Amino acid sequence: MDKIDIKSRKEVDFLVRRFYDQVRNHETLGPIFNGVIKDWDTHLIHLSDFWEMILLQSGPGAGKFNPVKVHRKVDAEVDNSIEQAHFGNWLALWFQTLDKYFEGENSEYAKEHARRMAHMLFMRIWEARVR
Repeated sequence: MDKIDIKSRKEVDFLVRRFYDQVRNHETLGPIFNGVIKDWDTHLIHLSDFWEMILLQSGPGAGKFNPVKVHRKVDAEVDNSIEQAHFGNWLALWFQTLDKYFEGENSEYAKEHARRMAHMLFMRIWEARVR
């Protein structure tokens, strides 16, 4: 398969679905995600909306998402058990998926944004625990 850059919703959706196939089957991440997400079809659409907004500055995602609130809620639902290593696993799978199928400017931006987002989300989860 030739690698391409992420230029449309089609590529964003492909990326999100391939990535979350791996997450759902991951030994550490799978139980968390599968335990919290009840409607994967809808969730994948929302995630594609989010990443389309981030990577392409288009789509229905603008102003629709609050990742900090969502991740704090998930952490509470799993008894405050989310650790930095979970975000490391998530990033490793994200990078592997991108590297397998994509290359180019938006692919690299997807990595950088995910790296920054993972760091920020873990810090916000930690802050919520110590309040």
